[in-house]
Amino acid sequence: MFKKLLIANRGEIAVRVIKTCRRLGIKTVVVYSDADADSLAVEMADETVHIGPAPANQSYLVADKIIAACKSTGAEAVHPGFGFLSENAGFAQRCADEGVVFIGPNPGAISAMGDKIESKKFAEKAGVSCVPGHIGEIDDTAHAVTISEQVGYPVMIKASAGGGGKGIRVAWNRQDVEEGFPAVRAEAKASFGDDRIFIEKFIESPRHIEIQVLGDKHGNVVHLFERECSIQRRNQKVIEEAPSPLLDEATRAAMGAQAVALAKAVNYDSAGTVEFVAGQDKSFFFLEMNTRLQVEHPVTELITGLDLVEQMIRSAWGEKLAFEQQDLKINGWAIESRIYAEDPYRKFLPSIGRLVRYDPPEEGQHEGYTVRNDAGVREGDEISMYYDPMISKLCTWAPTRLAAIDGMGRALEDFHIEGLGQNIPFLAAVMDQARYRSGVISTNYIKDEFADGFKGVEPTPEQVDVLTAVGAAMQRVYAARARSTEAGLSNPIRTEWVVAVGHAKRRVRLSGGASLGEAPLSVELLGEGRTISLETLDWRPGKPVFKGKLDGKAFTVQVTPAAEGFVIRHRAAKAKVLVLTPRSAELHDKLPEKQAADTSKLVLSPMPGLVVSMDVVTGQQVREGEVVCVLEAMKMQNIIRAERDGVVKAVNAKGGDPVAADEVLVEFAR
Repeated sequence: MFKKLLIANRGEIAVRVIKTCRRLGIKTVVVYSDADADSLAVEMADETVHIGPAPANQSYLVADKIIAACKSTGAEAVHPGFGFLSENAGFAQRCADEGVVFIGPNPGAISAMGDKIESKKFAEKAGVSCVPGHIGEIDDTAHAVTISEQVGYPVMIKASAGGGGKGIRVAWNRQDVEEGFPAVRAEAKASFGDDRIFIEKFIESPRHIEIQVLGDKHGNVVHLFERECSIQRRNQKVIEEAPSPLLDEATRAAMGAQAVALAKAVNYDSAGTVEFVAGQDKSFFFLEMNTRLQVEHPVTELITGLDLVEQMIRSAWGEKLAFEQQDLKINGWAIESRIYAEDPYRKFLPSIGRLVRYDPPEEGQHEGYTVRNDAGVREGDEISMYYDPMISKLCTWAPTRLAAIDGMGRALEDFHIEGLGQNIPFLAAVMDQARYRSGVISTNYIKDEFADGFKGVEPTPEQVDVLTAVGAAMQRVYAARARSTEAGLSNPIRTEWVVAVGHAKRRVRLSGGASLGEAPLSVELLGEGRTISLETLDWRPGKPVFKGKLDGKAFTVQVTPAAEGFVIRHRAAKAKVLVLTPRSAELHDKLPEKQAADTSKLVLSPMPGLVVSMDVVTGQQVREGEVVCVLEAMKMQNIIRAERDGVVKAVNAKGGDPVAADEVLVEFAR
C-alpha cells in the first residue's frame, strides 16, 4: 500500500481523504493556497505545501505546482478530490508520466467520459439513449442562439468541463441565451480553465438520479445502487438521498446494468458516477458521467457500509475488488443536506464571512437515527469568496426513509452557526414538507414550492407551544436571577404573563422551574384549558441554543435576546417572542408599526462580491428588467437587474470594485 499520498484539493474533501488515509496508515500531504493557510485540512495533514494565491487558476488548477509538490515531498500518489483537476485527463496523464499514481480512473476513461461533449459522442456510438442536443463545440453567442433555436427552447447551456453546479444555465428564450452563454463561458474559464460550451434540450420536471460505479484495474466493475439528487437550486444539488424513492427493483437493475456496461466499455477502474435524467414514469436517459468521487458519496457509503475513498486507493494500488455485484445490498436509507454559506431569505445569495459560532450536531447514533457530518471547517474559520460556499455535508441514516428525514430534521435543529447567512432553516423547511416526505419530487421542486423565494414558514400550533414555553422559561430564569441580586426577597416571582408569539398573544401561568435547572416547568395556557410541560431544560443566559423536551418530545431552538423578549427559531419557523406583563401587553396594542425604509430608488448589492461590469452610466434612462451590473461571488456570476423604470442619478461602483452586502451600487433620480 502507498506510504504517502498528496491531496490536490481543499476544504471538506481534503479532510475526508485524510481521515481514510489515517485509518489505512498512509501519510498525507496537503497543498494549500493563501486563502487556506489556516484551514483544518492544513492542520490535520502530516505535511503541507503552499502553492500560490487564492484564485484557483493560480493554485489548485496549476498542474505544475501539484506535480512539484509530489516530487518535493516524496508522495507516491495524488488524490484529486472533486472539482479542480479531478476530471482533467491531461493531469492524470501527466501524473503517469511523472511516476505519480493518480487516485482516479485512467486518462483514457477520463477522456472518453469526463469531457461532457466527448461523453455524449461516445454514448451515442455505444447506443445509449441521450438527451437531444448539439454535441459539439460552440463558436460564439450568435452560434449559440442558432443552435438553441434549432434544438428548441428551453435549452441547457453547459460547460464541457463543468461540475458542482458551475458553468450551467437554463435558457427559455433568445435573450436568456444572449446573456447566459457569455456568463457560462466566463464561469467555465474561471472555475475549470476550459471555456468550451455545449447545448442540450432541457427536459422539464425531470428527476436527477445517478448510479455509483466502482471498478478495478482487472476489468471488474460493480454499481453501488443509486442516489436521488433532484432537490436542486440553480442546478446545484442541495439535498441528496440513497436509495431513490422513485425506483423499483427492475428499474434499479436496468439503470445499474447500463451504468456498468458504459463503465466497462471505457475500462473504468475507480469510483465514478453515471448520471441519468428520469421521468416520473421511470423512463431514463443518459446525461453524463462524472469520472471522479461525487460530493454526495457519503449517502452511498451509509447504505452500503463501504468507504469509497478507500476503494479508490485500493484500486489505484492495483488490488481487485473484494466483492461482486451479488454481494452488495441496500441497508436502510440515508439523507444528505448541504450546509451552504448563503442567505435563504435573500434569494440564496452567497454570504461569505467568518464562522463566529460553528456548533454541529453530535455525530454517531441517536434515538432512531445516525448522524454524520463531513466538514472542512471549525469555529473561527472564514468562508472565502474564492471557492464553493459549502460549509459541511450533514447526513443522517435510519432504517426507513421517513425515519432518516425525521432524523435530519432533528440534526438540523441541533446545528448552530453564527457570523454569516446559512441555509439551515430552508433545509429544515424541506424536511417538514409533505411533498418532500412523499417522495414525489423533481428538479423543479424548489422553484415550485418556493416560487417567491424563501421567507421562512409560519409556526405550526405545536411550534407555537414550543416558542411560548421557551420564552416563558427564559423569562423565568432571568426573573429568578434578578431577584437573587435584590436586597429584599419577600416579593414572589411573577407567575402570570402574556406571551406574544408574533402577533398572537396568550396568557400563561407558570409553576415549577423557579430557577435554572429546576424542571419541569408547567405552562398553563389560560383560556385554552390545557397545560404544557417543559423538561430537561438545557440553557443558561447568553447561550444561543435552548434544548429541552416539551411534553416528552425533544427539541432544539436558536435564541437571541431582544427588547422585552427574544427572537426564537425552531427549524424554519422564526418569531419574536415577547414576555409581557398584562399591562405592557395592553400598551403594546397601541404602538404604531414601524415603517420600512423606502429603498425603491436604490440598487443595492445583494451580497458581498466583485463587480464584473457596471452596465449603466449617470443620466441613463433604465427600464425595469434591464441589466444594471454583473457581480461575481464564489465564482458564480450574478446579473443584477433594475426593478423599476428610472433615470440614473449616481453610479457608486465600477468594474473590479469589491462591494459589501447592501452597498448602494446605483441611485435613481426618480
